[in-house]
Amino acid sequence: MEWSDLSLETTPFDEREFTQLWLLATALYGVGDVVTTIALIEYVPEIDEGNLLMATAVEQFGLLGLVGLKVVVFMLCIWVSLWGARDGDAVVYYLSPALLAVAGAFTTVYNLWLLFGVT
Repeated sequence: MEWSDLSLETTPFDEREFTQLWLLATALYGVGDVVTTIALIEYVPEIDEGNLLMATAVEQFGLLGLVGLKVVVFMLCIWVSLWGARDGDAVVYYLSPALLAVAGAFTTVYNLWLLFGVT
């Protein structure tokens, strides 16, 4: 299956809803988590990245590695969501943006707590 095969045209799902779901996931995971993680890496040297894969990406490629890996995860999740939509599977369709939004919200709050809680 290719990206071009993934479309909402022949599915029971609405493009507007899809856009709103992914805007929320982008705000929480793509912006909130990335910005707060970068702030921690740059301004709080006492704290190391807790995710081994992310830590390795940052160690090897710097902040570009962090952002690149986040983009790969994000694109993979969009692909899974569109794949679920194509099959009419609501669970698969909604699960990807929901998981990213929840993970992004949690890590953003946790990162802010670390950022402002370090004395």
